[in-house]
Amino acid sequence: MTPSPLDLDVAQELLARADGVIDGALKELVVRGGIDANESFAYDLAHAASALATARSSLAYAAKGEDEARLVAAFLAVALSDLATSVLGRESTWNVEPDWFRPFHAFVATHRDPTFLSLLAETPGPRHLGDDFSMVGATFHRFAVEQVRPHAEEIHRTNGDIPESIIAGLNELGGFGLSIPEEFGGFSNGGESEYLGMVVATEELSWGSLGIGGSLITRPEIMTRALLRGGTTEQQAVWLPRLADAEVLCAIAVTEPDFGSDVAALTTSATKVEGGWLINGAKTWCTFAARADVLVLLARSDPDRSLAHRGLSLFLVEKPRGDSAGFLFHQDPTSEGRSDAPGRLEGRPIDTIGYRGMHSYELSFENWFVPDDHLIGEAAGLGKGFYFQMAGFENGRLQTAARAVGVMQAAYDAALEYARTRVVFGNALINFELTRVKLGTMAAIIQCARQFSLSVARQMSGGEGALEASMAKAYVCRAAEWVTREAMQIHGGMGYAEEYAVSRYFLDARVLSIFEGADETLCLKVIARRLVDQIA
Repeated sequence: MTPSPLDLDVAQELLARADGVIDGALKELVVRGGIDANESFAYDLAHAASALATARSSLAYAAKGEDEARLVAAFLAVALSDLATSVLGRESTWNVEPDWFRPFHAFVATHRDPTFLSLLAETPGPRHLGDDFSMVGATFHRFAVEQVRPHAEEIHRTNGDIPESIIAGLNELGGFGLSIPEEFGGFSNGGESEYLGMVVATEELSWGSLGIGGSLITRPEIMTRALLRGGTTEQQAVWLPRLADAEVLCAIAVTEPDFGSDVAALTTSATKVEGGWLINGAKTWCTFAARADVLVLLARSDPDRSLAHRGLSLFLVEKPRGDSAGFLFHQDPTSEGRSDAPGRLEGRPIDTIGYRGMHSYELSFENWFVPDDHLIGEAAGLGKGFYFQMAGFENGRLQTAARAVGVMQAAYDAALEYARTRVVFGNALINFELTRVKLGTMAAIIQCARQFSLSVARQMSGGEGALEASMAKAYVCRAAEWVTREAMQIHGGMGYAEEYAVSRYFLDARVLSIFEGADETLCLKVIARRLVDQIA
């Protein structure tokens, strides 16, 4: 069978019908008492809506050629099938009739047919980035091949540190200044390039390694967005050039041991003293904290807990570079003519099953002094830290989706190569239908996830796309778990051995739905709430 290209009019009609299912379910969610009273329903709704948004964003890609159209058709069939799985047996909850799926049935049957999917196994599709961004991709891909991948396995297996050569090399490419305006020494000149270059570079670096490649530029991106959103002119002039040329490296200190994703409930305090603030409390999952020169720290500057997120401010907390095995620093206030209590900052590493190289830490602050001009926005920024931080996190969510695409692409490449060379029962794995169906489904998911990330980047360049960035992270990061698992499965027993990098991809992918906003919190507190607001 030679499938015909996707009929875009049919795809649009199916997506419109699916949107109607989502809208009806959202209305039913409200009738049933809202999100907090129906968390499982709201969670499934958020993921279904995110998958459909991924499909919708890929329609422009489908119009570019027959291979592109078939990949999008396969993905749309996956999204509709997943929607059907969520609804099955819960039709009344979703506010649909028992035969609601009838209009979708023929399309899904055609494009989930094993023969159709098998034809996509070795057809990942062109990316259509354009000349400029294709050059960006090629440049960072070459860096990933030559500088990142040679170190990736050893660092993963030994829980080692990122080599300074990678940091220096990435700095030479301008990787730390992709979203920093040109006036501050970066490469952003506004327009769509402001986010697209970052997404393309992040995917390629993550293809090399999530832990020592793609995640290196996440933290400066978050700090950059926070400064551009809330920093004073002087703060931007001081910090952004230093970020752009990697004079300073940063880490993000937001999560706390007892609150996780509940940012509004944070308790780490910032107490006003002469000339600055004293930080007291604990932070956890602060990735790259030892190597970082500055921490972007969210703290409660107003002790009135009833203010919730309105009592939080964002600080730039300078620190010495520490040992990755743990560190302890002290401040002597008398040496700076201050009379406040001595300061103490301790970092304890948290061992993880994957995502190694960056290292994450639990931090303990005791009277750690931060000068007044390190409060983002200074006096005007008091109580606005939550909003500045969220501006950074929105960018971080988009970048995390790009990281997921890079990891998925690495897993697909590894699985395809192994399937072509591995012979079982007298035949290469690539010739077995089940292998080809898995690879074809992977190719469709990866390409549509990529196109969604690129679409969101364009929207965010125009000041929009905050909801879509959350949707991209929610869908793409969970999809990465399936893709890397199946890539590992195609390797059979060797997929469970450290001899092949595919086991690392599987372990690394698992963290993607946890950091930059845990999947459940993202779906319930951000995506579902905004979808409900849209129909109100």
